Amino acid sequence: MSEQKILAICQFGGDFMNNNDGTMTYIGGEAHVIDIDRGMHFHELVTEISDMFSCNMDLYSIKYFLRNNKRVLITISNDKDLRRMVDYNSDPTIDIFVLKKVENRIIRSVVADSGTSTDVITAVDGEVTPYNDSRLRIMNGWDNLIMGVGQAFDSSKEFREVLHKYAIAKGFVYKFIKSEGPRVTVVCSAKDCTWRIHASKSSANQDFTIKKMNHIHTCERENSKQSHRLATQSWVASVIKEKLRDTPDYKPRDIANDLEREYGLRLSYHRAWRGRAIAEKELHGSVEQAGSELPWFCEKIIETNPGSFATLQTSDDSKFISLFLSFHASINGFEHGCRPLLFLDGITLKAAKRWKLLTATAVDGENDMFPVAMAVVDAETDENWHWFLVQLKSAIGMSRTITFVSNRQNGLEGLVSQVFEDSYHVYCINNLIQEFKAEFDDSWPQELKDEMVDNLIRAVCACKIDEFNQCIEIIKAASPELAEWVMSKNPELWSDASFKGMRSGHYSSSAAQIFNEWISSRQESSVLQMIDMIRCKIMELIYKRHETSNTWTEMVLTPSRSRKVEEELSKTQNFNVICPTGSIFEVKDETTNIVNMEIWECTCRRWQVNGLPCPHALAVIERSGWCIYDFCSKYFTVDCYRQAYMLSINPIADPLHSVCAVPFRAKRLPGRPKRKPLEPRITSKRAVRCSKCRAYGHYKQTCTTAM
Repeated sequence: MSEQKILAICQFGGDFMNNNDGTMTYIGGEAHVIDIDRGMHFHELVTEISDMFSCNMDLYSIKYFLRNNKRVLITISNDKDLRRMVDYNSDPTIDIFVLKKVENRIIRSVVADSGTSTDVITAVDGEVTPYNDSRLRIMNGWDNLIMGVGQAFDSSKEFREVLHKYAIAKGFVYKFIKSEGPRVTVVCSAKDCTWRIHASKSSANQDFTIKKMNHIHTCERENSKQSHRLATQSWVASVIKEKLRDTPDYKPRDIANDLEREYGLRLSYHRAWRGRAIAEKELHGSVEQAGSELPWFCEKIIETNPGSFATLQTSDDSKFISLFLSFHASINGFEHGCRPLLFLDGITLKAAKRWKLLTATAVDGENDMFPVAMAVVDAETDENWHWFLVQLKSAIGMSRTITFVSNRQNGLEGLVSQVFEDSYHVYCINNLIQEFKAEFDDSWPQELKDEMVDNLIRAVCACKIDEFNQCIEIIKAASPELAEWVMSKNPELWSDASFKGMRSGHYSSSAAQIFNEWISSRQESSVLQMIDMIRCKIMELIYKRHETSNTWTEMVLTPSRSRKVEEELSKTQNFNVICPTGSIFEVKDETTNIVNMEIWECTCRRWQVNGLPCPHALAVIERSGWCIYDFCSKYFTVDCYRQAYMLSINPIADPLHSVCAVPFRAKRLPGRPKRKPLEPRITSKRAVRCSKCRAYGHYKQTCTTAM
């Protein structure tokens, strides 16, 4: 198969504009053309673009549109993303955009004369802004927000908010002389300054109206707004709240930089951090408040996504114990589009260390992770794992014999067989390899260590017993004790040569890395935030992969499996195929293998283990003129892949706007809680003595003794 190559039109320096139909159009900038093939590495592309436009690519990202979709930009951030762009593009050319990394934001400015709000800056897809930040400040127009006597506001709160912006724009600090419900009087905090404003509720229309105002300042106002005292933590919270809702990992340093760029205010890291904390609390409330909305959240998931499972478990005193969640789209996708293979992982999330996330994930036809179910628990215990497996069985049923893959430390072997009686269980090899490396002492040379690890991995992947034994003999020649240790770890639970189930060449899971990437490590999320964030990521994942699969118009197998078949087919040129009977063939290369085309078996066992025809079977298929795709597992076909992502996850309303009366108390964190002393500390004071009468208990100024 000739290597696919496309011409990439690199566009730099322009702006995106929104069209009426929701699509985006790129305008301006400069463009250059480069060749891209599927063998190119991401760092090579970055280097070429950096040299082409003389820019620092640390400040830019690379994006492109999928075919027939001009609404969503797809990011290229690694080699796999780059290969997918090449594989899924059926045209000889493609546009890629080099965009500056700017956070998503929609900035609004209040128009003083009309009182309406108007969008003045809109960032497209979180990357570009139509206007230059240095030429446009959000504060433009704030100095005209207070216009004088007669100006009306809906409430006292609105007046205070407008006054705050007005003072920041004008560069002065004010203080309240009178701050009652219906009346507010404010003066400039500078000594002897004549600026003054008085507003109160109007008896006629109940508006809050400015009654008196002296707009003249006789003080020397601040020449710079870089350290303005009005930029309080509460004000920072009010400014960043909406952006924090859309960007949960908004960092304090980024907050400070944005406020300096957009408002001209230079804030300390601490003030930005405190402002973010206040905004976070206002958006999401405390952990207890967010937890109180979990029952409502579970009900809404089942209501908006019929067929989903959302089970909340609490104790008698209403303490949160665990939450299980599996969407109908995931259940249906696993049943009809994924192999009967599930990875069980217990994950300590960086963003919520007080909780553990138990996950069951599958793999799709492209060998990418497919989320099936998850549960939030307080600890990774046998009891919690048993509860999770029982809920998982209720969700996915037992229509197929499932192979489970888990870490050896989880102790799930007995629990899996207890809940899923007819299933298979195999170990993830990552922990096995780490334990194997721990058996080496300092006397082992590094080269010999690496060789032993390679032999262990070959023993894991060996399809036949004799191949497995050869690897063990090599380890035994170096260290009989090490070989004995390997054999004591139950090879039937980790080696393909002895394992009775089918794991299709998958030996470990990437679920822990993916879930930790999905959830910000800069915030202590509540259970509700964490689950909702994962829900949104799964929605996005399903949509993107569904759209991607629609571009595979002339393919039977998924792109990665098609390439795998082509690679295996190239090895069959010198094979000798003999057909003694109708469906049984003898294939000779360096060895002799027997291929049974009727039951899809080869004595090399690679066909049975991987689900794709081995080179010996491919040689038979090619010589016989049969169709290769008729002998591949259905789970590698494009149709099956589309079945996995056929259903979508329906959105739900903002859980923060719900009303829930169910009490919730999160489990206390380990360790001694911080508390104030029960009684105030006793302090000693020097006795007061009068210098006039020499008596104790009063001063000379308050002495009543006659002279």
